[in-house]
Amino acid sequence: MSPAPALRTLSAVLVVGDVARAIGFYVEKLGCIECFRVGDPPHFAAVEREALVLNLMPASRAPAALGQAQLHVMVSGLDALHAEIAGRGVAIEVTPTDFDYGLREFSLRDPDGNRITFAEELRV
Repeated sequence: MSPAPALRTLSAVLVVGDVARAIGFYVEKLGCIECFRVGDPPHFAAVEREALVLNLMPASRAPAALGQAQLHVMVSGLDALHAEIAGRGVAIEVTPTDFDYGLREFSLRDPDGNRITFAEELRV
């Protein structure tokens, strides 16, 4: 019998204005590691932090998509993650807030305007 299917990782593509600048932001500010880069200067790259994998694609390949991504990342330890990221000088768009739909969330935008919301289930 085959094992049950399982979804393990989400790999998103973010359109960015400058791939090298985006690598710096995600590594230095969000604690990601660089997986790879293509070209010098880079014209494509990937960064990751645990199950989150982000591919960074230049706006020259999809100009209408620049800064249009909205990611929602489920985490544990939301307040500690917020303190870590805010402590690195990242502007927080929405501070940690409990919402009536059962999640505690905070949001930020990368230098190109892509929104990343981190969320944790509220304990009832």
